Amino acid sequence: MTQKVNAGLAILEEMLNRLPRSERKIAEYILKYPKESINFTAVELGKKSGTSSAAVIRLCKSIQVNSFQDLKLRIAGDLQHERKDVRDIEPNESFETMVEKITVQSIRSLRETTNMLDMEQLSNAVKAILQANHIYFFGVGASGIAAMDAQQKFMRIHKQCSFYPDVHLAATAVANASENDLIFGISFSGETHEVSKILEIGIEAGAKTISLTRYGNCLVADLAEINLYTASSLEPAFRSGATSSRLAQLHVIDILFMCVATSTFEQTIGYLDATRMAIDTLHQKVPKRKTANEQELNE
Repeated sequence: MTQKVNAGLAILEEMLNRLPRSERKIAEYILKYPKESINFTAVELGKKSGTSSAAVIRLCKSIQVNSFQDLKLRIAGDLQHERKDVRDIEPNESFETMVEKITVQSIRSLRETTNMLDMEQLSNAVKAILQANHIYFFGVGASGIAAMDAQQKFMRIHKQCSFYPDVHLAATAVANASENDLIFGISFSGETHEVSKILEIGIEAGAKTISLTRYGNCLVADLAEINLYTASSLEPAFRSGATSSRLAQLHVIDILFMCVATSTFEQTIGYLDATRMAIDTLHQKVPKRKTANEQELNE
């Protein structure tokens, strides 16, 4: 698999408020002058931003990119695509404006989430899902919708999996997990207490763990062995019912599902056909069972 080399600007936007002062100055300069920044050396960027080359190197470590050259390549990839500003909704806006805003926001969220996917981590997640005896999906609120969607998808291809909307039930189930099971925690913020506790219980039981959170260091990602990320800098202040984050999470779940499906293609087709046929029979009328007297009369 080849690693994507963009999402540099999205990563900087996401991490901006979590960076130390000197590193934040560099990030702000790059976001303001991205075209110029990709032509600088670390020393030159340090001088332009009023910091130092050492601060540039620390910034790269903080945002989890391999090097300053890697960051410049990612930003260069971003600059090949137009990035429209995402604005929050305002009072009494026209429906036409709302349609445009939400559509632009959704498309950008999906694109930047795709660009943030680490192919090695994705491959590890697919392997973990394929090898797991049982998968426990868990999320709270809007993230619970993504967890429920994941459970429904993987159940259709004969993966033993569960989703418990009640945290007590989830804790009870995960406490009995084994080293061959997988705990999949989903949290937009990466700091959801309930999700971190479920992962903690799973770790104590010896299970493998995957997290799906916004980009960067956070409690849920720190607990999990395998980290998958979504773009979150697009979520405006109003958050519009967690639209961007929910779409991004569902997008990653779809990618995981399709990667697992293509890895076991023949089996997957068989399972999908079987589940589709089962659903189709639900529309058929159930024949009335004959009573003992009716059976005797027929005889």
